[in-house]
Amino acid sequence: MLGRRQIREKVVQTVYSYYQNPVKFDVLEKNMFAGIEKIYYLYIYQLNFLVGLKDLAEHQIEIGKNKYLKTDSDINPNQKFINNQVLLKLEENPERLFFTGQHKQLKWDMHDDLLVKTFQRITAGKRYQDFMKEEGFSFEEDQKFIGKLFLRYIAENDDFHDYLGDKELSWYDDIHIANSMVQKTIGFLREDEESRTLIKMIKDEEDKTFAGKLLRDTLNNWENNEKKLGERLENWDLERVSLMDKVILSTAIAELDNFALTPSRVIINEYIEIAKVFATDRSNIFINGILDKYCKDQNRI
Repeated sequence: MLGRRQIREKVVQTVYSYYQNPVKFDVLEKNMFAGIEKIYYLYIYQLNFLVGLKDLAEHQIEIGKNKYLKTDSDINPNQKFINNQVLLKLEENPERLFFTGQHKQLKWDMHDDLLVKTFQRITAGKRYQDFMKEEGFSFEEDQKFIGKLFLRYIAENDDFHDYLGDKELSWYDDIHIANSMVQKTIGFLREDEESRTLIKMIKDEEDKTFAGKLLRDTLNNWENNEKKLGERLENWDLERVSLMDKVILSTAIAELDNFALTPSRVIINEYIEIAKVFATDRSNIFINGILDKYCKDQNRI
């Protein structure tokens, strides 16, 4: 599990969507959990992209072996990439295999244009060429290489983001979450352990209850929380506060009021980070100031 921040993000997104297009609460909650589930689909889709790169590399080697006029590299191909220990563990992961088997649309076709172009960019790059020249095999080096490869050619690839957004609209907003899940998965792998369990967005019923309750508390107390916000504005009108800032603050206040066991500083820090994702550049400073003042007024520890 990634932690509660990603669940808080989905609650914030859901509240924001509600004030753009109000629907019944049960529909809203159902849509929120469906959105959370779609992040797992995206996560598997990205892992499958890494495995697809390995499959494509193997295919290229087979093409070279079957050439009529072979070069030395065709006869003795460099197999360091296809034998990368991290890629092998991801390829063999039973949870990935099972889920992909159940959802075949998450499997990448070897001839997919984006997969082929990304592979070509990778193999033309200095990092890949230096990696392939290195002698010997080290799990740590394999892990570091795949981590950097994922960051450079997938997580930071605008073409990849656009492709995902066209495929599933919600993925464009959630790709940063799936990126973190993939990066953590790569980092969690160990040389002497099987790769068996992947990361879940919702770990258990406690997480699900937290998400539902936070959503309900935020919506039920919206007007009251707006009033609390307005009372703490200095030289600023409530009407001038953006909807997204209101949503983030109202959700944070709802959590501060209704989840007493979570320290206030933890909650404030979480919503500051959420503001960095969804709001303007200065929103995190504004949100920090309001929430800090609210906690002091309430003697909230």
